[in-house]
Amino acid sequence: MQRKQLHANGPVFSRIISGAWRWNLPETTVHALIESSLACGITTFDHADIYGDHNNEAIFGNILRKDPSLRRKMELVTKCGIKFPSAHRPASWVKHYDTSKEHIRWSAENSLKTLATDYIDLLLIHRPDPLLNPEEVAGAFTALKQSGKVLHFGVSNFTPAQFEMLQSYLSFPLVTNQIEISLATHAPMFDGSLDILMKHRVAPMAWSPLGGGKLLKDDAAVFSKAGKYAATQTQMALAWLLKHPSGIFPVIGTTKPDRIRESADAINIQLDLQDWFEMLKIVQGKEMP
Repeated sequence: MQRKQLHANGPVFSRIISGAWRWNLPETTVHALIESSLACGITTFDHADIYGDHNNEAIFGNILRKDPSLRRKMELVTKCGIKFPSAHRPASWVKHYDTSKEHIRWSAENSLKTLATDYIDLLLIHRPDPLLNPEEVAGAFTALKQSGKVLHFGVSNFTPAQFEMLQSYLSFPLVTNQIEISLATHAPMFDGSLDILMKHRVAPMAWSPLGGGKLLKDDAAVFSKAGKYAATQTQMALAWLLKHPSGIFPVIGTTKPDRIRESADAINIQLDLQDWFEMLKIVQGKEMP
């Protein structure tokens, strides 16, 4: 598995990342998913404090408590800033965002505890908050960095303008913007989202890189060249993202070990330039201008 830096001053991650969004599962199942990922060279795991109604970090952390040696083999990403009504968070009665200095620091501390780790490799603001105060976010990030509790910082779902605004308040780089991008959702290749990251030499992370699975069910024609590459549709969809010069890191969300292995093998597929554009033509429904 290829490993690459998100930024010149950022972390080194596996090019394919295992996402824990759906891992609200028995510990034995999650343990098997972790081991399957590591065996394929996928060493980076993507979390958020809210995943699995606030359960998934704790399940993962219980596994690390039982086998602390696993932590040395992996990198951990988590996100904060979203709150919603839940029995686990009874103070919330409406879904909202909280990017205050106090909440970011509390959330990071809580994730350290639930993930059973002394540090987080990468902390992201989960969604752009209309009430985000960049001075407060910068203060929280700086304190967490200076304490060694979080090594690197980024954002998720930010527009180019929002990314640059927050970056202007920091003395260290935001190392990624995790955005929705796939063959089915390819607008970021044309709306400036990837261009601004390349301007700052920052690699994006891609959530839902298979379009939520819908693309694989409804658009078989886009994968007509799979036989040429001895590849599956999943591998073709990931290889299409991996070819982009921004250096996209796809975050896969499967709960099946065999799909993890299948996804990991996509790193070996080098799409021909015209095949790449033919796939784009099919999903766009038109030729390039």
